[in-house]
Amino acid sequence: MTDFRKTLIETPYLHIDAIYYGGRKGNSSDDPLHPLIGVSIQGGFRIIGTKEEPRLIVLTSSLRDPDWPDNIDKENGIYTYFGDNKKPGLELHGTPRYGNILLRDIFANAHGTKKDRQKVPPVLIFTRAGDYRDVKFLGLAVPGAENIEPDDDLVALWRLSNGNRFQNYRAKFTVLDVAQVSLQWLEDVKSGNPLSEHCPPVWRNWVETKVYKPLKAPRTITYRKKDEQLPSAWHDIRLIKVIQERFKDEPVRFEQCAGGIAELMLKNIVSIDLTRPTKDGGRDAIGKFRIGEGESAVLVDFALEAKCYDFSNSVGIKELSRLISRLRHRQFGILVTTSYVGLQAYQEIKEDEHPIVIIAAADIVKILKSSGLSHLDALESWLERLDE
Repeated sequence: MTDFRKTLIETPYLHIDAIYYGGRKGNSSDDPLHPLIGVSIQGGFRIIGTKEEPRLIVLTSSLRDPDWPDNIDKENGIYTYFGDNKKPGLELHGTPRYGNILLRDIFANAHGTKKDRQKVPPVLIFTRAGDYRDVKFLGLAVPGAENIEPDDDLVALWRLSNGNRFQNYRAKFTVLDVAQVSLQWLEDVKSGNPLSEHCPPVWRNWVETKVYKPLKAPRTITYRKKDEQLPSAWHDIRLIKVIQERFKDEPVRFEQCAGGIAELMLKNIVSIDLTRPTKDGGRDAIGKFRIGEGESAVLVDFALEAKCYDFSNSVGIKELSRLISRLRHRQFGILVTTSYVGLQAYQEIKEDEHPIVIIAAADIVKILKSSGLSHLDALESWLERLDE
């Protein structure tokens, strides 16, 4: 771990995944980002400059808010961040710290000309490190991503709280392939010279050509263990327990729910047809997945298996072998379970390269959160709609 005081003296860089310690007084003065970068000591959205001409943006998040699930996809270098209109009572752009105005403007400039991109400030991403106000540096980011359409990287979502509707932004950023960020460059940025000699080459290249070069970190472990497939936070566990309790006496009814979860995750599913319980041949549903758009699109068949299990009961080789044996040429499988896949079964899937998408309990939680179903009442309403 890296102490920010040592970083300033010995290694004048922000390092990817380094932890920067704050004070230990137990109040806002402990925040390390003010002495490290010069931003304010509070807020998830901090800037240097003005809302009309921001020079540097720092985004901070705990990554643990169940209602607004900020997250980083380290395998693909994509950071998802929700704006600052998180409660009813304000218009989308009417927040006191004008974070949503900044999101609107920097994404608009990111999709403009080179001159427009020169107005986009560097975005530094930090997450809470667990103790006091310590933070971890996740990287240097730019608005948008190579494989996300401009209409999809900044989206205003409707949410419901205590019967009141309101909107907030969901923003997608690319974390650039930069191992360290020079503090001297940040000083140049603050003085109005972001393309100085200390500028990271990938940042300069994005400004000049709009080429995204994300920091991708492929998994070294090809299968997940039990604790990686099960939720750990109490709120996340409650979400899964609601589903388990609803279908524990009628597990066949879970198939409809599993199909809905698959559709939330894989947006290009165009159809799912439930098979008869007595004649399913090991498949709870079959469907079609669209690859591509318009007339050039191709439809690929898939088979879905649904297992509404308690956390103490894993999906084993027997259940997966049944699904694998039913997959025909050029088909893939989807397994949806409210529990987890046993280690031996998971290893077999990965080592034999079976085309199966595993959606375990922890994955279900992430899908529900990203779909605005993190509240128990919202989840219950969604489940009721599936039964209609």
